Amino acid sequence: MKEQVIVWDWNGTLLNDAEVCLTTMNNMLQLRNLQTIDIGTYKEIFNFPVKEYYKKIGFDFQKESFEELSVEFMDAYTMNLSAAYIVNGAKEVLGFLKSRKKENVIISAMKQDMLHRSIREKGIEYFFDDIKGIDDIYAASKTSIAIQYVRERGLSSGDILFIGDTIHDYEVASEIGSECILIADGHQSEDRLKATGATVIPALTALLPHLFSKSL
Repeated sequence: MKEQVIVWDWNGTLLNDAEVCLTTMNNMLQLRNLQTIDIGTYKEIFNFPVKEYYKKIGFDFQKESFEELSVEFMDAYTMNLSAAYIVNGAKEVLGFLKSRKKENVIISAMKQDMLHRSIREKGIEYFFDDIKGIDDIYAASKTSIAIQYVRERGLSSGDILFIGDTIHDYEVASEIGSECILIADGHQSEDRLKATGATVIPALTALLPHLFSKSL
């Protein structure tokens, strides 16, 4: 494996929080007598920037601002976040890569302080060499964070493997020119991920076998 820096997405890739997000959003929809959605529908319509996703599921920004809705969602999501769990195989994969002298780095669309707290609470902070989140709660894009990180480190595209679970992760990887692997066990459906042309694996437990098969 030639890449020395493994850039990880957090939500949906290492932290299994799709159901927490869905439950939180459905509670908001119910409060407004709007149609709730199931996990299949969620994975077909969730996207970045999340403002467009809010529109698709029925919120009316003429009645309530996106900013107000974002605060409401994040307050409820934060209260329920402890119900989210680390995905199966995460500690083993992170530990293996660390033992091979690879750098594990998180670049996330989660707010920086919340991201650090979430990682600490899950007891896996030790595995990471750097943790980068966003400055606000509106989850527009993490592309600028990734570009800045690559520049500051003086990394080339061949140094990095980007691992995520959304089309946006592929877009970020493309911006920095890195290889990308998407995991179809998070916030977006396998079909949507495959449409990017990126390598798609079914679950994180398939990552190491995939990497080993590449090196044969």
